[in-house]
Amino acid sequence: MKIKKAALAQTAAWQKQYPPVLDLDIVLAGRSNVGKSSLINRLINRKGLARTSSSPGKTRTINFYLIDDHWYFVDLPGYGYAKVSKGDQEAFKKMVEEYFTAQRPRVIWQIVDLRHPPTALDQQMNAYLRSQNLPFMVVATKADKLSNNEIAKNKAVMRRELNLKEEELVIFSAQSGFNKEALLKTIDHLLRR
Repeated sequence: MKIKKAALAQTAAWQKQYPPVLDLDIVLAGRSNVGKSSLINRLINRKGLARTSSSPGKTRTINFYLIDDHWYFVDLPGYGYAKVSKGDQEAFKKMVEEYFTAQRPRVIWQIVDLRHPPTALDQQMNAYLRSQNLPFMVVATKADKLSNNEIAKNKAVMRRELNLKEEELVIFSAQSGFNKEALLKTIDHLLRR
């Protein structure tokens, strides 16, 4: 699969602002600064479409990126950033819950940092996805920062702590493009279902 067109279609805080339903929403859910924007930019082969920032907590809306006029990458606000006020945290939570209850075809990619064991918030998100029967897989980013031995060790920790089957976890690096083709193949398969 090759992505030919990509554009920011809509930023939304509430359901009435969502763009029209298309074939699929691939939803990126993860902690602040875990690499969601970098993943989007790598998969679409564009450096700055999804804005990256060295300071976490910048995404404060649900960002819908229209891909090839048929589907969306949906970038949710990052969870767990301590410097965001309690009020903002509550608003983000309501925004995300409303999105998850909307009638849209979707698959959630929970984005985690491979360098560290899953946090309590990662575990809570994973438990929430399971409890709501939402289709998901876990994409562990920043693999380029680890040796092959560390990747194998940390992958085993991820699988154990999030109770993942082999096919539910993909190791990825936006920096090197490691497993880019595997993720594009996954998207192609999802669109053909």
